[in-house]
Amino acid sequence: MARYVEIHPEDPQTRLIDKVVDHIREGAVVAFPTDSGYAIGCQLGNKDSLERIRTIRKVGAKHHFTVLCSDFAQLGQFVIVDNSQFRLIKQLTPGPYTFILKGTKEVPRMTLNPKKHTIGARIPDHKITQALVSALGEPILSSTLILPGEEEPMTDGWEVNEALGNMLDIVIDGPVGLEGATTVVDMSEGFADVAREGAGSTEMFE
Repeated sequence: MARYVEIHPEDPQTRLIDKVVDHIREGAVVAFPTDSGYAIGCQLGNKDSLERIRTIRKVGAKHHFTVLCSDFAQLGQFVIVDNSQFRLIKQLTPGPYTFILKGTKEVPRMTLNPKKHTIGARIPDHKITQALVSALGEPILSSTLILPGEEEPMTDGWEVNEALGNMLDIVIDGPVGLEGATTVVDMSEGFADVAREGAGSTEMFE
């Protein structure tokens, strides 16, 4: 069964964050709250952990994973952003948006969409998530924790633990931000296309 860790939502305990990060570096698959439901994540480049997430989510090779970044500078190391995209992303982050963009050479090939060479990228507005990414020193490779057959992400740590505790290494208990998954904006073709409406407002795209 997964380790169940309660972390303070406003002042995440450094000791607990560091322990979780140590496990991530050792290959752990972790469920954690974000500003738009729960996510499931692992260390970028860990093939075994990546395949475990694919199994839990029941997604194929074309699924867009997301690099969870601490800030815009870090995001820019992992995805290719032009000037117009820069302004839009800067306006909407941190927040419940995922941007589909071409990955840089810093992104392991196995995590990219095999045809488009794209990946999701986002900067969450959530103190626990930010603490994890900051302590890790690199993005967390993640996917929204939507169970097979469901449309909305999980929002409660206990429910995550009961449903998936035997498939995860750690479940972090903490409040999520908004209801619903992130709003996904595909920018890979040079323009902004809302691929999924979610927690983030889409008014600026209408």
